[in-house]
Amino acid sequence: MFIMNCSKRQGTPAQRRASFVLAVVAAALAGGLHRNRHLSFSTPWVAYTAAGLALAAVLFVVMRHLNSPESGEESAVPRTSNDATAEDRNQWLVILFAIIAGLVAVGLFLAFTPKAAASQEVVTAPVAAVQSAFVLTRGTDTIIVERITRGRSSLSGDLTIKGQARMTFNAELAPAFTVPSFTFKAWGAGSDIDAPPLQSGVQTIDADSARITIQAGGTERKLARAVKNNPLPLLNNEFAMFELAVQRARKSSTGGKATVPMFALSAGMQLDVNFEFVGADSVIIRVAGQETRCSVNAQGELTGGVIPSQNILISRVNGAAADKISIGRPDYGAPAGAPYTAEEVTVKTPAGHVLTGTLTLPKGATKKVPAVVTITGSGQQDRDEYISLVANYRLFRQVADTLGRRGIAVLRLDDRAINGSGGDVLKATSADFADDIRAGVAFLRARPDIDGARIALAGHSEGGMIAPLVAATDPTLAGIVLLAGPAYTGRRIIDFQLKNTVMGNNTISSSDAEKSKTLASMIAQFDSTTAKVPWMKYFLEYDPVPTARKVKVPVLILQGATDQQVTPDQAPVLEKAFRASGNKDVTMKIFKDRNHLFLNDPSGFPGGYVKLTSGRVDGEVMGTLADWLVQRLSR
Repeated sequence: MFIMNCSKRQGTPAQRRASFVLAVVAAALAGGLHRNRHLSFSTPWVAYTAAGLALAAVLFVVMRHLNSPESGEESAVPRTSNDATAEDRNQWLVILFAIIAGLVAVGLFLAFTPKAAASQEVVTAPVAAVQSAFVLTRGTDTIIVERITRGRSSLSGDLTIKGQARMTFNAELAPAFTVPSFTFKAWGAGSDIDAPPLQSGVQTIDADSARITIQAGGTERKLARAVKNNPLPLLNNEFAMFELAVQRARKSSTGGKATVPMFALSAGMQLDVNFEFVGADSVIIRVAGQETRCSVNAQGELTGGVIPSQNILISRVNGAAADKISIGRPDYGAPAGAPYTAEEVTVKTPAGHVLTGTLTLPKGATKKVPAVVTITGSGQQDRDEYISLVANYRLFRQVADTLGRRGIAVLRLDDRAINGSGGDVLKATSADFADDIRAGVAFLRARPDIDGARIALAGHSEGGMIAPLVAATDPTLAGIVLLAGPAYTGRRIIDFQLKNTVMGNNTISSSDAEKSKTLASMIAQFDSTTAKVPWMKYFLEYDPVPTARKVKVPVLILQGATDQQVTPDQAPVLEKAFRASGNKDVTMKIFKDRNHLFLNDPSGFPGGYVKLTSGRVDGEVMGTLADWLVQRLSR
């Protein structure tokens, strides 16, 4: 019917132009919707029908114009008034048809086109930022909380690790799941949010290079590393970047497997992270010998998971509730019914900073009491020496409780930058930490309730290296206790630990040749980065034996027989060195099946700490320590 009418002239030139424009606009709207890359058709026949209607309208009007005289041209056949009326009516019907056809096309496109979806080529997010939190627990103990906010072009996070540093970060999100820039700030554990960060920095990454600028203590340090394939930033114990890597891996996976490069900020090196998708809702993530199993939804979001080797459960909380999750400050007070009190104290140091801590004092004392100052191991730790790897491990809280019940006061201090403690960490060495302990001793001697002549030190690991440093310059101390104190240089200890980590780890199913290659790479990386840090440089070069020969005060050496961090063969070396200068009050005790933490552990391999069921040091170790101190401090 339409074709037959095409040979007739319809309407005025203005009307014909109007109908043409309307039809073209309608078709253009439909075509424009089809070309929009954020829209797709889930029902092809509907799309074809809509396009067909629009095309028919265009062809109809075009053909009418092609068969009509030019504007102003007179017809060779005179028209009657009835003909004109009919033609005018038909003209408006043409215009109306064009409008209806276009609207039908647009309507069908919109009705059967799903909502705009995120392209696989770009990182997108809802217009409103989405708030979530990853919560890592071991048993009933919450050890890590990571709050994240993801927007359309950025991802920010707040990472808190119990008893350790707190970090905030902001990542710029770019096409192909890349992060061209990443900024971060770090505070000590327990620091006020308004306090200036101990460290801040920015990392920029492109296809072949990573550049890092770090600011700390008023100084700026710049690093540059060659990389490949736009690696994503990688932080310890952080999952927001892992989630982004999962989304990137899902796009590029072959046979359910993919490898995504990531750049470890702490080590300054690129790592390949392997992803294995199990079905549509699970993924196994493998990096540096550690395996994490996670559930994942259709959008590639991690909804939960486990780290089997560390007995850690990963949970996700979405929405406003995520902002309310936090890790509270530990309770350093005395337990109910204890025969001692616990007092929050601050110690001023000669360097000008303050150390926060707890002083436990026996109740009902009628005269000055003896006291012990505890010294934590390497790394910034709180006054209890809390270690998250083992549930409820708080060595010095146990020491304070044991000694408090036997009439001895104990001063436990937070390390620099932990809780409320100040002081420079990045430039400090073990010698500087020894000055902090000297300040603790001076604090006790200034108190009217402490007997300044009966003060001892008890140090674990690096603390067992610091105690002799203090005692060598303070012969008035009543004694020192070394729990797994080193006798070798740090270089010798670190080389052993790195080798043991790779070669002695039976969970790494590589050949000896592959392990040797990995070890060589780790040592080279360590020497080019970590070894240059002031604390590490001092530790690598420091030899404890000459210092031990200067100590004249009583010494107790306690050592675990299965210790694979400070090996048990070092205890006799220390004993010999202390005796070499004529010191006759030197006692050594090696405990069977105790590891570096003095926990019962026949293996002693550090990688197995997470499998230990209890963080309580047993009565044999605590009793030996307490008996020796009571005897020396009662003189």
